[in-house]
Amino acid sequence: MKDTEQSQPHEQCPCLSQDYPVSFAIFALARSHRARAAQLLAEIGLFPGQEILLMQLGEKDGQPQKSLCETIGLDHSTVAKSLTRLERCGLIERRKCAEDGRVSQVYLTDKGREARNAICGVWANLEQMTVQHLTPAEQAQLISLAERIKPCVG
Repeated sequence: MKDTEQSQPHEQCPCLSQDYPVSFAIFALARSHRARAAQLLAEIGLFPGQEILLMQLGEKDGQPQKSLCETIGLDHSTVAKSLTRLERCGLIERRKCAEDGRVSQVYLTDKGREARNAICGVWANLEQMTVQHLTPAEQAQLISLAERIKPCVG
């Protein structure tokens, strides 16, 4: 790996971090958070994003695939690809809706329910790592600021 690849993101893009400090800080935070999540999820055999689908199904099993797309805010092809991988791993199964055969409903398998418990452990660990240097007031402020920014960019 080259030295430039090992350096911190702000060292690679000084013009971005200086000219657009808030946007770059959010980018760098999201990137490092996702990388840590990917590392922890890999330990239980998942990729980032797959855990969100499994958690959604844990909240409401048997959802139509379209409903999962809408709830998570991803396009159909992205969700379909993730569901195919989860199905291959034996974590979910898709069944045709009894009332409308055009609709595919998604269900957790027993293995998927077990994975859901492991996901909770991963997210608890990720949460602890994320907030370990923040006071409760700072955590509340971060959440509040993120909620105020999200409608502007999402």
